[in-house]
Amino acid sequence: MCPAPVANGNDRGYIIPIGGGEDRIKEMQIHRRFVELSGGSAASIVVIPTASMLHETGQDYRRIFSGLGAGKVDFLPINRRKDCDIPEFSEMLDNATGIFMTGGNQLRLSAILGGTLVAQKIRRRNAEGIPVAGTSAGASIMSEHMVAGGAGNESPAEGTVSLAPGIGLTNSVIIDQHFTQRNRLGRLLTASSYNPFLIGLGIDEDTAAFIGPDNVLEVVGSGTVTVVDASQMTHSSIWDAKPGEALSLLGLRLDVLGEGCRYDLDARVGYPPQDHSAIGEPPIVATKKPA
Repeated sequence: MCPAPVANGNDRGYIIPIGGGEDRIKEMQIHRRFVELSGGSAASIVVIPTASMLHETGQDYRRIFSGLGAGKVDFLPINRRKDCDIPEFSEMLDNATGIFMTGGNQLRLSAILGGTLVAQKIRRRNAEGIPVAGTSAGASIMSEHMVAGGAGNESPAEGTVSLAPGIGLTNSVIIDQHFTQRNRLGRLLTASSYNPFLIGLGIDEDTAAFIGPDNVLEVVGSGTVTVVDASQMTHSSIWDAKPGEALSLLGLRLDVLGEGCRYDLDARVGYPPQDHSAIGEPPIVATKKPA
């Protein structure tokens, strides 16, 4: 597969939320595709491990991406807001052909990066064509509205999810991760009920949604992406529900996408896998031949 052009200056770069728990040892197909989109052997990838409290996280991803053939891999040891003002970090982002945000705690990530030069650079570089990927917490923060917390294994109910501002790479979706593994359907449905404009993406572990510049996503990995479309909802009780009260949500549409499936976020339509379509190509719609 040939990688997509890097930073052509016309199209937004890929946005790649990953549900966490991705394969880092065997096929590593999610990381492999990210490296390809970042330029392969010519790639210059910058890892942002801020969400994690583990000191080895940045080094781990440097090893992974270097092992997959990326030409250069650096990580930014950002642990405080003032670290975001370091000129060297800004220059590294200016020269990056791919940016990757690790897992950890999304509120730590948003509290440290939010409103800083680093956050501005990430948005600007993505707008210029650079792919930005994030796993777990790094996936949640990508959207304008971020799932900040909430219990899994719960029915949709008032107060079961908390939201916070994300980094704003996209304003059309809200993302939840570790989705099936932590039974988070209830909290994604609740989040979607707050504003039916948003499309809910529930991403399983070892699974990614490669959202192209055309706003069509492709599923890559061993799990599924659950898509919640509340735009045609006919009734919601969220506006007058008491704390903890179960919600009535009528007219929701839910799609479950396995590997190779695509979803057009603008048209709100899903497509089955196409064996011969590469990432970046529009979905192929079968047409009925005239009788």
